[in-house]
Amino acid sequence: MTDTDALRSILLDTAKVATTLDRLTAVALPDWYLGAGCVAQTVWNGAHGFAPDHGIDDFDIVYFDPTDLSAEAENTVEGRVHDALADLGIRLDVTNEARVHLWYGERFGRDIEPYRSTEHAITTWPTTASSIGVCGDARGDDWRVCAPFGIDDLFALIVRPNKTLVDRKVYEAKAARWAATWPRLTVIPW
Repeated sequence: MTDTDALRSILLDTAKVATTLDRLTAVALPDWYLGAGCVAQTVWNGAHGFAPDHGIDDFDIVYFDPTDLSAEAENTVEGRVHDALADLGIRLDVTNEARVHLWYGERFGRDIEPYRSTEHAITTWPTTASSIGVCGDARGDDWRVCAPFGIDDLFALIVRPNKTLVDRKVYEAKAARWAATWPRLTVIPW
């Protein structure tokens, strides 16, 4: 079994994640992924023997639609996603990666160039293990994984900074919070 197959199996065995993937496929967002913490932390929960949703703050759902960069359009998509997943009791973070450059500087104090795709955005996420997205029907042929740094760190429980965009302060705070929640993680210093 490959690591990608193992990842798929872990996510399919986690009811909320599998249901989210199935329903997002039906919502049919452009260039979408379920990613970041909810994927990495689901793997970590399995490795620690924790409940599937232990420590997971939210499910990050990202997509790429350059045809309408308005906050209103993103809010409409967010509403569709919320409607599709309302009964699961999960907090959602829905982001059109095509418009991140419009607000990133104000929120994080650093301007960024527009992303070219969702996959491009994933290459800038804070850690190598959490720079991951999955999409498609997890039981079908359209299953895809975007992991620009591979998934070795994810399965080895290694938190390593991806310095493409994140700064030291944000990385260290995130890594400390994760290490307190998943004590078997190995945090690589900045």
